[in-house]
Amino acid sequence: MNAPRVSIQTEDFDLSTEVAALRAQDLGVGAVASFVGTVRTRSPRPDEGQGVSLLELEHYPGMTERAIEAMIDEAQRRFDVRGVRVIHRVGPLEPGAQIVLVVVSSAHRGEAFSACEFLMDYLKTQAPFWKKEHTPQGARWVDARESDDAALERWGIAAANSGGGA
Repeated sequence: MNAPRVSIQTEDFDLSTEVAALRAQDLGVGAVASFVGTVRTRSPRPDEGQGVSLLELEHYPGMTERAIEAMIDEAQRRFDVRGVRVIHRVGPLEPGAQIVLVVVSSAHRGEAFSACEFLMDYLKTQAPFWKKEHTPQGARWVDARESDDAALERWGIAAANSGGGA
């Protein structure tokens, strides 16, 4: 596959195009699992306001890509996967916009599902992204949630941050 494993971009992405690229000319693929995350109109934290009108995502170019590449390497050590593609958008995003895509191909569905879920749990807590929600109450930076840290811990990884995440 010639496409990069990781893309950080402002442009939107197309799921079917990315799946086709990951599967291209790999007849050993028996399963593809994907996850697409989108901007919600409500904060996932009930005590932190409502009416998200804009979500801004920032990152450190170069460092972010290296961190996600390392996550993919770890997923490939843990699971029998044939290919992985991660796209994460940055910049201002309105409700309904796609934020993140994780696509994993494997010979079998269980490995593809597990690797996809592992990568999302890792992205939510370890990827160096910063999110700012804009609401009627004002703009605020979004902290990592305890539930995201707990999701990562089930893979035997202790969360090493108290902020950031996808």
